Amino acid sequence: MTPLPDCYCPADGTRVAAESLAWCCPVCCGPLDLDFAPTPAPLKSLGGRVNSLWRYAETLPLAGPSVSLGEGRTPLVELTEGISAKLDFLMPTLSFKDRGAVLLAELALRLKPRLVIADSSGNAGTAIAAYYARAALPCTVYVPEGTSPKKLEQIGAHGARVRQVEGGREAAARAAREEADEPEVFYASHVFNPYFLHGTKTYVHELWEDLGGRLPDVLVLPVGNGTLLLGAALAIAELYGAGLLDRRPALYAVQAAAVAPLARAWQEGAEDLVDVTPVGPTSAEGIAIPRPPRARQILRAVRDSGGTFLTVTDDQIRHAQLDLASRGLYVESTGVACWAAVREGVLGSRSAVVPLCGAGLKTGLAGS
Repeated sequence: MTPLPDCYCPADGTRVAAESLAWCCPVCCGPLDLDFAPTPAPLKSLGGRVNSLWRYAETLPLAGPSVSLGEGRTPLVELTEGISAKLDFLMPTLSFKDRGAVLLAELALRLKPRLVIADSSGNAGTAIAAYYARAALPCTVYVPEGTSPKKLEQIGAHGARVRQVEGGREAAARAAREEADEPEVFYASHVFNPYFLHGTKTYVHELWEDLGGRLPDVLVLPVGNGTLLLGAALAIAELYGAGLLDRRPALYAVQAAAVAPLARAWQEGAEDLVDVTPVGPTSAEGIAIPRPPRARQILRAVRDSGGTFLTVTDDQIRHAQLDLASRGLYVESTGVACWAAVREGVLGSRSAVVPLCGAGLKTGLAGS
């Protein structure tokens, strides 16, 4: 069995052993990164491989998947001239979170905990519940009150125990982290655990393959906790470092105007979150994160790419959701945020890809 890479804290360099169940840096309690710098396979060697994200085996920190549901390899379709959409809502649990959840499930099988816990506003919880059901590991998912009933139904259907927590997304996270410190508990955190990011990065490896070894001028990505954006940054660094890209795309991060702590920090030129950011209601529940733990990394990744932050109102989300539906694509409100941000021409003549991250059946129409 291939040894697991160690983790380390990007803030202070503290190292955490590969086989540890520690979920954060023991010194600063921040999220961890993986000491793993793979070299992707060249384009010509990918033909004939398994038709899932596991075709990019050289870039993944775990080998030999045992709980795969065929995740990955989602279609890329044109929306307008120059802008295409990647249909990640066609994943097994109907959201892009399957990319990271499958790696967390494989990791837990290696570490053999007595219990798995997670916290989520919905999609990560449904993905984790599904993959841990397939792994035959007991799982508890903490969710904030007000989580979409359809997402709660899906989590429970997979056999996970659902614990609703009074308050918002941060309250659910705090409750989960309290239990995460108990003995033999694996915290399947899509925010703190770096394996999740090494799953989401396959989004970009797929784009690179589907576009014949290149990437568009701009990658437009929704940002709450930033797991898709940070995964994208990892993949771009891997491909560029291996000489498989001649230029790196700009990362455009999209937040809901009602909950936009990173966009505000960006506007103020800050390297981390500013002290007070207004928080209001939004239909984009999946990106309504007031204090993302990886804020510094997200801001740095956008800055280093030459990108920027965009915000969208709930009115823009509603119109974009109906617009996509009129094109045959029924996407949840969070999942349409990127299209809402760019569909009226802010990118000019630059080429771009937007992810459609979750199925509309998970939430219904925004504002309805």
